[in-house]
Amino acid sequence: MRSVPEFIELSIQKLSPKGYGIGVLPQGKEIEVAHSVPGDHVRVEWRKKKGAQKGRLLDILVPSSERVQPKCPHVGVCGGCSWQQMDYKAQLQEKERRVDAAFGGLYPISAIIPCEDPYGYRNKMEFSFSQNRGGMRYLGLMIAQAEPYVFNVTECHLGPSWFASAVAAVRAWWEGGALNAYYPPQDTGTLRYLTLREAFRTGQKMAVLNVSGNPEFAPSRADLDAFVVALRTIVDPISLFLRVHQTKKGRPTQFYEMHLYGDDHLVEEMHLAGEKLSFKVSPISFFQPNPLQAEKLYDAALQMLTVGHTCRPKLVYDLYCGTGTLSMAAAKYADRVVGIELSPEAVLDAEENLKRNRIGNVSFYQGDVGEVTARLRQSPGFSPPDAVIVDPPRAGLDPQALQSLKMILPKTIVYISCNPLTQAQNIAELVEAGYRLTSLQPIDQFPHTYHIETIACLVR
Repeated sequence: MRSVPEFIELSIQKLSPKGYGIGVLPQGKEIEVAHSVPGDHVRVEWRKKKGAQKGRLLDILVPSSERVQPKCPHVGVCGGCSWQQMDYKAQLQEKERRVDAAFGGLYPISAIIPCEDPYGYRNKMEFSFSQNRGGMRYLGLMIAQAEPYVFNVTECHLGPSWFASAVAAVRAWWEGGALNAYYPPQDTGTLRYLTLREAFRTGQKMAVLNVSGNPEFAPSRADLDAFVVALRTIVDPISLFLRVHQTKKGRPTQFYEMHLYGDDHLVEEMHLAGEKLSFKVSPISFFQPNPLQAEKLYDAALQMLTVGHTCRPKLVYDLYCGTGTLSMAAAKYADRVVGIELSPEAVLDAEENLKRNRIGNVSFYQGDVGEVTARLRQSPGFSPPDAVIVDPPRAGLDPQALQSLKMILPKTIVYISCNPLTQAQNIAELVEAGYRLTSLQPIDQFPHTYHIETIACLVR
């Protein structure tokens, strides 16, 4: 039985790790309030429950000096932007504070590199299909503090303007048919999510309809033809794909793509190290979601490659290299670059992009970073790298990769991270192994969210 709601007033004192405001209840417990800003005095609805306490923002009685009028009408509901109602300068200060706290205040931090335009920066977004028990249909983003519930997005200012028009067109297509949203607990229904992406430098566009792999709920040819027509009325030319997401208990998840219309890939450009690099982007390819800001990120990282060296590095490793963007940019700074990546699809794209850019001093290895570096270290004629770039997932360096770094002992390590907490833990171990942290550079890749990228330079 649900508890009776209470309506209380409180002041927001700080932000939670996920970027939500934190106030204190009369009983002394902290309560998390989405879309509030430190300094706000608010009225919230609260239901007593076990564990972490959450409140629903009802009114802003006294606004914080850091509060601004958000662009988006969905602020207050959407879980995508936790900070759009907070002044951008205050967002940057909070991100700098988080990096400083992660490293225990032990190191000087360079001023954060801001995003020139904090709106329209995302080149890829995913919108979820959902239905309630009454059959009402939703295509949009998750509701803040209420996942997996979805609301109907009518506009979004993080991506290009055509994203919202495409979502509306696909929602109308869905309303006109008999397909249902996928329901994971019972493996029923068809529609999972809609992926939209754009190559900013070339303007090419792509949409991918992601569906269940249960053959009982496969969309018909007529459904897919109507999907193509719906999107072509909004934007054309466009690359259109169907992606089948097949899950079976006890078996690895499998994906299959079907090309429906237009080109079978996008071409994107990045301007790095004073040069233009061209990249093929297929439906499943990872590409930096904020490519213009990623250019600043990569250029800053490349400048650190030569720190501690008296001459040009002969060999550079790029660990967790993805599709090889940074590996290819680093080719200008070193005699030879070796990229290592677990995903076989990413390595295939990386090798094709090497040919596309006519770069001859980069090679890629597919496999687990720790295992591949250990194998290279034990190979005949092994020569250790002068510098290593690492850009691991949020969990940080896996233990074997960290151990390999301690054994290889490159002169310079450039550590790019989307999670300063795990980055700080890894760096503490590297400092114990004899490294010195010489630079810590935050950069804002994702305005209006709590996410932060940090580049660290370590020298031995």
